[in-house]
Amino acid sequence: MVEQDLIYLAACAVNRETPDPARVAAMELDTLYQLAAKHLLAATVAPALQAAGVQDERFSSALEHSAFKNATMDMEMDAMFAALDAAGIWHMPLKGIVLQHMYPSYGMRQMSDHDFLVDPDRMEDIRTIMEGLGFSVCRYDVNHHDVYHKEPVSNFEIHRSLFGEGAGQALFSYYQKIEDRLLGEGLEKRFSPEDFYLYMTAHTFKHYSKGGTGLRSVLDTYVYLQKESLDMAYVAAEAEKLGIKEFEAASRSLSQRLFSGAELTAADREMLDYILASGVYGNVLHRVENTMHKRGFGKIGYALNRFSVPFSRKNDRYKAFSQTYPVFYRHKLLLPLLPFYRSCHAMKSGRFRAEAKAIKKAKK
Repeated sequence: MVEQDLIYLAACAVNRETPDPARVAAMELDTLYQLAAKHLLAATVAPALQAAGVQDERFSSALEHSAFKNATMDMEMDAMFAALDAAGIWHMPLKGIVLQHMYPSYGMRQMSDHDFLVDPDRMEDIRTIMEGLGFSVCRYDVNHHDVYHKEPVSNFEIHRSLFGEGAGQALFSYYQKIEDRLLGEGLEKRFSPEDFYLYMTAHTFKHYSKGGTGLRSVLDTYVYLQKESLDMAYVAAEAEKLGIKEFEAASRSLSQRLFSGAELTAADREMLDYILASGVYGNVLHRVENTMHKRGFGKIGYALNRFSVPFSRKNDRYKAFSQTYPVFYRHKLLLPLLPFYRSCHAMKSGRFRAEAKAIKKAKK
C-alpha cells in the first residue's frame, strides 16, 4: 500500500536510516508523491529517496522549495523580532518554527506559515510594525490571530491568544493568560518542553476533533519525543485539565509505534485510518460527521444550523460570528442578510458544494 510506503520512508528519513533499495524500486512514485503532498511530507521523505538512489524531480523540488521558504520566513522573523524588541513587545515562536530544527536536516519539515504568540495589548503597534516591514494585512482583529503576508512566500499568523472560544471551553480557558507561565527573562518567551508538547498536542486535537489532521502531526509528535525527555506525570495531569488526556496517550502511542516499526494496536490502527483519510488540515466529511456527533444533529439539523445566525450574546457562536463578520454585527439591521452572504461566499469558493456532498455522505 502507498500509505505504508510513505510511512516507511518518513520513518527512514527522521531516523536517519537508508531505505531498502529493492522496496523503493517497487514503489509507485506518482501515487506516492500525491499522498506525500496531501500530508505535506514530500520534502520530508526526499532525503530517504535520495539515499536509496532515487532521483525524482518532484520530491527534490519539494525539499528545495521548503528550505527556501523556511529560510525566507526565518529571515523575516528575525527582522520582526528585532522590531518587536525595539518596541518592548514580548513574543514567542510557536509550533513549526521550533519543530523544524528538530528534523535531521533543514527544510524537511514543510511549513505553511510561521505562528507567533505576542502581547495581546499591542496588536495595533504590531500592525504598524508589520506594515513597516513590507507585510500586507490579510486579516486583522478577527478571531484570535491576525494574518500577514509578504511576497514571495512569507505567511505569518500573529496570535493574541492560543485558542479562540470555538476550540472549546477547556482549551480556551486553560490558555488564557498563558504569558504568566512562559519562560525567558527577555522579550522572547518560550514554553517549557512539557508545555510546548501539551500545546502542540492540544492544537492537533483541535484539528483532529473537527475535520481531522494528517500524518505530519503524528510525525511531529514522534520527532519531538525523540528529542525531549518529558515529565510525563506533569503532562498527564495537565492533559486531563485540558480534556485531552485520552487523545494525548493515543497520539503518543501511535506516533512512537508507527515510526519505530513496532506493531500497532487495534486502537492505533483505527486512529491511523482516520488520519490517513484526513490530509494535513482535515477534510469536509470528517468535520461534518464530528459536528453532527458533538451537537446531536441529524443531516437536516446540521444543514439548518449552518444557515443560522446567532443574534443573542448568550449564543456560544455569537462571539466568533461577530468577529468574523464585524460589519453585520455593527449594523444589526443587516444580520438577516448574513446567511445569504455566507452562502454566496461558500458557493464562490466551492465550499458549498463540497459540504453538501459531505452532508449527503455522512454517517448518521
